[in-house]
Amino acid sequence: MARTKAQKKEIIEKLETIMKGAKSLVFVNVHGLKVSDSTTMRRALKKEGVGFFVAKKTLTAHALDAQKYAGTMPALVGEFGLAYSTDLVAPARGVYEFEKKFKGQVAIQGGVFEAKYMGKDEMVAIAAIPPLNTLRGMFVNVINSPIQGFVMALSEISKKKTV
Repeated sequence: MARTKAQKKEIIEKLETIMKGAKSLVFVNVHGLKVSDSTTMRRALKKEGVGFFVAKKTLTAHALDAQKYAGTMPALVGEFGLAYSTDLVAPARGVYEFEKKFKGQVAIQGGVFEAKYMGKDEMVAIAAIPPLNTLRGMFVNVINSPIQGFVMALSEISKKKTV
């Protein structure tokens, strides 16, 4: 069913509102994704604080042009969806998990990160960044490692001295 100009204007306004409030956007190709899988993906993304909006590529392109992001906009191909959040990494990470789960049906096409257009490879690299709690654990491990090595060395020295 064809949309009226008023409906198209309303969709563009909604997209512009989403883009103004989001710190990160991920352009997603959802070609061949079943409705049940789409619902599962939307619910999981929502739990992570990530929204997902499906709109025509032309309407999305109009809304993106109004935002004046730096760089070159990646091509929007196939059946298009937009994942967005105020968290910088969550949309890319969330979509990437479903890209692995639904191979060939969900694919990252690019996105916007810190007001700059990013290509597919850059968004996948962003998606590979571990969650904040994991990063904190890794940091503590890095700090603890030299201390732990020193303690083990002292332990070995004390074993040799007492024998």
